[in-house]
Amino acid sequence: MRVKTGIVRHRRHKKLLKQARGFYSGRRKHFRKAKEQLERSLVYAYRDRRQKKRDFRRLWITRINAATRLNGMNYSTFMHGLKRANIELDRKILADMAMNAPAAFAKVAEASKAALSK
Repeated sequence: MRVKTGIVRHRRHKKLLKQARGFYSGRRKHFRKAKEQLERSLVYAYRDRRQKKRDFRRLWITRINAATRLNGMNYSTFMHGLKRANIELDRKILADMAMNAPAAFAKVAEASKAALSK
């Protein structure tokens, strides 16, 4: 007697097509196209979870640089001054301060300048 894959195959296809919900056209309806697209999508998802961290860091640095230039410095000297002043604020917090609390950021920039002049 031969082994038939009816139920197993049906379940496997159904599971994959459920994951392909939201894809466009045949990529959600046809098993082979859905499988190819799903494999590619999972690769993109894995890659972009790491890339998102890079993108946010770039954004924070850009925002900090813009705010420090308003305070008469540039990014690299500002960060060097923070290290010398032993101020341990990460870029995410500094970027948030630059956007939402410019007065507080100006005080941090002054502390950075003071540490450099010593």
